[in-house]
Amino acid sequence: MAVAAMAVLAVSAVLLLARGAGISANRQASALEEAVATRAWRFLIPASARTAANPLTATADVLRGAREHWADHCATCHANNGDGSTPLGRHVFPPAPDMRAARTQNLTDGELFYAIEQGIPWTAMPAWGNGSDHGQQESWALVHFIRRLPQLTPDEIKDMERFNPKSPAEEQREHDIDDFLKGPTKGGRGGD
Repeated sequence: MAVAAMAVLAVSAVLLLARGAGISANRQASALEEAVATRAWRFLIPASARTAANPLTATADVLRGAREHWADHCATCHANNGDGSTPLGRHVFPPAPDMRAARTQNLTDGELFYAIEQGIPWTAMPAWGNGSDHGQQESWALVHFIRRLPQLTPDEIKDMERFNPKSPAEEQREHDIDDFLKGPTKGGRGGD
């Protein structure tokens, strides 16, 4: 009960301090906000989740699949290299963290898994868990990939680009380039 009361007081203090500046997602969190949010989140994770061990082995196939999954699902906010420097990642509050930094790398495997599966309230991190064994396997594979982020090679990062989502305009541009490169068809026009 004392911890809950302290948390309420800390949140109240943050709100009072922020009141004069207004509210905006286009700002950096204060050190106090980050400390309170991080401690509260870690405190609220069930102990069994915090201490959970990754049941997957970080094989080349597991890491390759997780790298492709990251590029397709996570890189929109976190970037292929994990630094969070995407337009979306920079403009949410709090901004997407640098997943290569000690702040993330020092989390336990269970904490990373829990964040992927359950999301992180009051941030842009959604809950990806769907309760299926396959979904949990993907999340555990992502935990291995997150551990690998600081060592990604430029070739791996470049390869990930082919799995990044594309807008309809980007898809059309690639289609137009392919048609142009194919050259004229029998009717004298580019490939339609």
